[in-house]
Amino acid sequence: MSSPSASDPRRTIRIKFVGFWDDFDTQDNYFTRLLAPCYRLEICDDPDYIVYAYVGKRRKEFLRYDCVRIFYTGENLTPDWNACDWAFTFEYSSHPRHFRLPLWALYVDPVSLVKPASYDPAAVLAAKTKFCAFVVSNPLCKVRNEFFHRLSRYKPVDSGGKVLNTLGHRVADKIAFLADYKFTISFENESYPGYSTEKIVEPMVAGSLPIYWGDPLVGRDFDTRSFLSLHDQGAWTRRSLDDLVERIVAVDHDPALHERLLGMPWFRDNRVPVCGRVDAIRDQFARIFATPIEPVARRRGPARALRLHRLPAEAASIRRRLVRKYRKVTATA
Repeated sequence: MSSPSASDPRRTIRIKFVGFWDDFDTQDNYFTRLLAPCYRLEICDDPDYIVYAYVGKRRKEFLRYDCVRIFYTGENLTPDWNACDWAFTFEYSSHPRHFRLPLWALYVDPVSLVKPASYDPAAVLAAKTKFCAFVVSNPLCKVRNEFFHRLSRYKPVDSGGKVLNTLGHRVADKIAFLADYKFTISFENESYPGYSTEKIVEPMVAGSLPIYWGDPLVGRDFDTRSFLSLHDQGAWTRRSLDDLVERIVAVDHDPALHERLLGMPWFRDNRVPVCGRVDAIRDQFARIFATPIEPVARRRGPARALRLHRLPAEAASIRRRLVRKYRKVTATA
């Protein structure tokens, strides 16, 4: 690792990104853009740090590296501390080497969701010409599919994604599509505390009122007065779905109520939460780069000799496969 030079005082960090999705750009991505102002990043095959995800056929690629491993996931996965040294996930975790970084913080600039004093909800609502949008590619969420059908009995919901498509084509620009709609169904793929993705923030950027289900703790980041949530009814049931539809109908019939909802701040106190603050995330990387540790991959002991350290990851993999199969069966039941 090279020292800062007189011409460029930034410290050089030898790093690599592995196990991400197919179109992930290892040279230009959220993390490189986040770190470049503070560090000279050397993307190389002999890194001192890897940032790894756990996606598809590449999910075990990180095992080839015995440097410091930094786990990242935006999905409903938990860190395996027998395999990683640091972690960025959606979880509310007290682990000293964990930082909560939900997926929504990577999809939009969180600062863009801070409403200025000049924000005009009446003007935003006046620009909406259509009722409700739905853009989903994963067909396995039973509650989401069920709610789509129930709300569609009131008024047709325009689906521009792969699932339950009503347009005859898939929309190319999701946020531009949502901008025409008063409401957007913003249900996550599944529900788990802290698990919140781009689904809640994309309609916010477009000025469309989210109809949300997923993270039961969503109110820790967002002001729940600014959207409609199935969690307000507690655990979901067919009755609670109908209650949510009734709330949407009431808002749809009352422009003044709709404007009041749009006038509320998206974030609690109209401030970006810590999990979305660039300075806080950079500070965590600064801790990682400044903390000397023996990487977990180099530690030796009876458990590692017997490969018992792999058991948590294998158990988690089995659990995910079973959950996917269960969701597939129940989605078509």
